[in-house]
Amino acid sequence: MMQKWADALVSLCRGMVQIPSLSGQEKDVADFIERNFADLGFDSVERDHYGNISGRIVLGQGGKKILFEGHMDHVDVADPSKWSHDPFGAEIVNGRIYGRATSDMKGNLAASMIAAAMMKEESDGLNGEIIVAGSVFEELFEGVASEALGKRWQPDCVVIGEASSLTLKRGQRGRAEIVLESFGKPAHSSNPEVGLNAVKTMVPLLQSIEEKFHPETHSVLGKGILELTDIISKPYPGASVVPEGCRVTYDRRLLIDEKEEDVLAPLQQIIESEKKKNPKLQAQVSFAEAEDMCYTGTAISARRFAPGWIFPEDNWFVEAALRGLRSSGLNPAISHYAFCTNGSYYAGKAGIPTIGFGGSLESLAHVIDEYIEIEQLEKACSGYRGIIRSVLG
Repeated sequence: MMQKWADALVSLCRGMVQIPSLSGQEKDVADFIERNFADLGFDSVERDHYGNISGRIVLGQGGKKILFEGHMDHVDVADPSKWSHDPFGAEIVNGRIYGRATSDMKGNLAASMIAAAMMKEESDGLNGEIIVAGSVFEELFEGVASEALGKRWQPDCVVIGEASSLTLKRGQRGRAEIVLESFGKPAHSSNPEVGLNAVKTMVPLLQSIEEKFHPETHSVLGKGILELTDIISKPYPGASVVPEGCRVTYDRRLLIDEKEEDVLAPLQQIIESEKKKNPKLQAQVSFAEAEDMCYTGTAISARRFAPGWIFPEDNWFVEAALRGLRSSGLNPAISHYAFCTNGSYYAGKAGIPTIGFGGSLESLAHVIDEYIEIEQLEKACSGYRGIIRSVLG
């Protein structure tokens, strides 16, 4: 990699990391990216109602349209005093850039921007369009803001730049957030028999779900998961009162082709079975829903259901991406993400051929002293260039 581009890549990554950008607060980093799109020679730059920022490069005549997507938001830094390096300092130590969002995922977003700019200089024989997009609110709403990008650009293929240890990801499990509620009757806790304790009716229901719910297993993605992550009574705190409500949250990891109604149906059947044992049980199950505000003032909302997806190894884009990565001197294994990404929209809902590829370890997301190795950053950039050549060449 030419030194001027290597220096530009490190500088761009550090500049992004030095700008905090929690979900809903991405404006400053979006402005920074917009300026850099212009400096790097992108043909056009635009921003949508959510605040996603896109840069476009047109090469030759006709050809395919490839979208590189990376989210601009990151999780919070709960306690900066536990970090050995300033979370927003982007310090370079022993070949690593330290800071929040280095791996998840401003580093790979920077790499895709530099890769696109380099391909504009090396455009002989290439025909098509390169779009690099920084998306908002991925940490809280996987795939929601991406829908606006997908509909705007209508790409032929998508690269999700989440960290992949430089392996090629051809799928992921999806994610649903399921809410289970039981309802009782409030009463003073000194006279509980006149009420109905919603927590006590919930407990046997939870035990029944633990015993009877058996998620399926996919040969590649592994086992579907239903894990209890939250339980709270109503009112809370409940001093001297029999709780009239109990709310449980489950994290459900989804396999491919699981529809919303298919996910809830087994739990509803268990509820009905428990009602026969205890006629006093009143319970319901649903998907969590949430709404927040983008920095543009636009509301963003969603039902918490992001589907899983996987493409076969002989899918045209998986094969093209693999050829491109190998041509760049990489020899990536083909695997899948263990976590949920914005691919839930592109691949899971829209059916657009999608892969994941990026530098750094997947395990470095959301951790104290998050970092990305500069060598990984450069290899990711080279890999993106190879993918572009393979698809547009």
